[in-house]
Amino acid sequence: MSRDLLETFDNQFPDRDYRIEIRQPEFTSLCPKTGQPDFGVVTITYTPRKKCVELKSLKFYLQAFRDNGIFYEHVTNTILDDLVAVVSPQWLKVEIAFNARGGITETVTAQFASSGI
Repeated sequence: MSRDLLETFDNQFPDRDYRIEIRQPEFTSLCPKTGQPDFGVVTITYTPRKKCVELKSLKFYLQAFRDNGIFYEHVTNTILDDLVAVVSPQWLKVEIAFNARGGITETVTAQFASSGI
């Protein structure tokens, strides 16, 4: 996966504080220990500044994790870091609720807040 897949567009309301919530209910990646697929629901919530993430590019970016062995905590924080680097938001949260495997579920949440908040 590469943050180069992520595209942006100009925020038409940069002086207004508002939140955008994006859900991707079909996220997949691979367990780096077993190679088995992990499934989850990604929720990205952010308050934009000058840029917003373009959804088609986000879809392709998230799909790029499909064949990668990566731990839950790592993938959540990687998505956060990449979106912050590309969009430069006021605030951003990535939450991934992973489906049960072996009777255990896990939800990982990572947040970013600019120093001005």
